[in-house]
Amino acid sequence: MNDPLFVGQGFPSTRGQYRWERLKQRLAFTLLWASGAIAILALLAVVITVVLRGIGIIDLEFLFTSPRGGISGEGGIFSTIVTTLYLVILTLGIATPLGVGAAIYFVEYASDSHGKKVSAYMVQVARFGVETLAGVPSIIFGLFGYILFVSTLHFGFSLLSAGLAGACLILPVSIRTAEEALKTVPRSYREASLALGATKWQTIWKVVLPAAGPGIATGIILNVGRVISETAVFYVTLGGSYKLPSSLLSGGRTMALHLYYLAMETKAFDKAMGTGVVLIITIVVINLIVRYLSAKLAARG
Repeated sequence: MNDPLFVGQGFPSTRGQYRWERLKQRLAFTLLWASGAIAILALLAVVITVVLRGIGIIDLEFLFTSPRGGISGEGGIFSTIVTTLYLVILTLGIATPLGVGAAIYFVEYASDSHGKKVSAYMVQVARFGVETLAGVPSIIFGLFGYILFVSTLHFGFSLLSAGLAGACLILPVSIRTAEEALKTVPRSYREASLALGATKWQTIWKVVLPAAGPGIATGIILNVGRVISETAVFYVTLGGSYKLPSSLLSGGRTMALHLYYLAMETKAFDKAMGTGVVLIITIVVINLIVRYLSAKLAARG
């Protein structure tokens, strides 16, 4: 049978072609579902393995006592939890405003420089720099932080040096995710706000940013996970002290760095797995908090 089923370019014209297109669609959906299932199973395998091997070591003493004796493996992880939280707050506090500000310039103001050759060239250079930095290995940022912040500026091995180096690490991701979030805001929002007499900055602050809030929050969540799980940058800028930091110029040790020391230096795999469980829980809790706050901000906007 060659009876036409559909009229129009791009549609199957015979029953055989229609069945073949349906079969290809089902195969594509099957592959997509299989890919998603494999990714979820891999994640569950990692989480379940770490939890089963590390949950037994977790108790109040493990959570509320600091490591003792450098890398001896004795003590708990209290100081590493506090140091990790300090570092997340400091790094995001530095990188997020810079990243969102750069994204606002690229999306809202850079288009005004198309007629100016010098400005347009600088924008292209800036975009190329952001894309290049996004692919630079983290250890390069660590060495940069060591040379500039630890040695040249004499901040030493400290939270401040680690926070600045970490901000350099996540800044490209902050810019790209915020830029994509701002691009999803319909242009009609801006036009309606300007038509009502609002200035361009008022439009950005009260209309565009609230609408782009969920997308920006997604970038923040990615950056939180990156900071918590990073070791190479902080290995050469934070110092690795097991003591609780008392100021921005104090050294410390994050949970990921402590886990590395436990697994590689002391061979205390049971405590390393316990630290891994706390690390996973911390990432999940912080992500939930950020999502909740972003939803509240988006609703207010």
